[in-house]
Amino acid sequence: FRLTASRDRKSNSGAWAFRDGKSNSGAWALCDTRRKRRGRRGNIRYGENTVSVIIGIDVGGSTTKIVGFRRQENNENILITPQFVRANDQMTSTYGAFGKFTDENAIALGEIDRVMITGVGASFIKRDLYGLECTRVSEFTAIGRGGLYLSRLPEALIVSMGTGTALVHAKAGCEMRYLGGTGVGGGTLTGLSRLLLGLVNTEHIIEMAEQGDLTKVDLRIRDVTAKGAATALSSDLTAANFGNVSDIATKEDIAAGVLNTVLETVGMISAFGARAVGVKNIILTGNLTHFDVCKQKFKQFDSMFAAEGLKFRIPELSQFATVIGTALCGL
Repeated sequence: FRLTASRDRKSNSGAWAFRDGKSNSGAWALCDTRRKRRGRRGNIRYGENTVSVIIGIDVGGSTTKIVGFRRQENNENILITPQFVRANDQMTSTYGAFGKFTDENAIALGEIDRVMITGVGASFIKRDLYGLECTRVSEFTAIGRGGLYLSRLPEALIVSMGTGTALVHAKAGCEMRYLGGTGVGGGTLTGLSRLLLGLVNTEHIIEMAEQGDLTKVDLRIRDVTAKGAATALSSDLTAANFGNVSDIATKEDIAAGVLNTVLETVGMISAFGARAVGVKNIILTGNLTHFDVCKQKFKQFDSMFAAEGLKFRIPELSQFATVIGTALCGL
């Protein structure tokens, strides 16, 4: 089998983590996690004040995300750099992620207090993980807690853009409320792209979409109204996805249309969900939020719903929100 893993970001010290608190500037404070060597045998560990480690694991179809919190003597919880691992099946990716994460972060099994696990693939993990009991966490609870943690808000609508899309109304100190969702998400993007373009790699699909021209695919308000006519809606808004496909539309144009269909669907149901529960902050999480084209699209939604005060936000580490929320349930 083949394993690949990725750090989200590195500092000069080779790794980084967020402190669970604010710096003087109000931004997340970075914690230097430079490795220290101790003893004659060269054992490696982070810092001297770690009491225990809580591990969070989010098991997907073939991708597993993993993160940890170091509990300090002063009761501070420090987030360890999240990672993801891909493999041929859920068991392989889970064990591979756990082994790589603990090795790279010099975490001994004896330091681990709890292993919290969630995700559609978690059902395949039926036994303890290297002798450590795994505690199951509701994925909706993990989505809500992770979204609030990263956004640093007391209440928000958390949108998880995975294979499909889930909406969770999250409020600190309350039970997370699953509002519903849609089957449109990352799976739609790759499925339609396979049919229409012969592509299944998300990075390649988005790279192609960034070169496309939506005017050759989508029908806009301006296309169905008289030039210069006053309308209640912006003339650049989409009237119909794939409603104006040109005979000369390229693969790049089609890719742009597919991606736009997914992002606009997610954006609109998110706005409806926020209205329904009376919140203004919409926090977008999941793998698709990592791409610049996604960030640009939701900036447009900010403008579209500015009169209502709705705010679409993509926080740092947004693609790891669910696994972070999973680990938080163990603190």
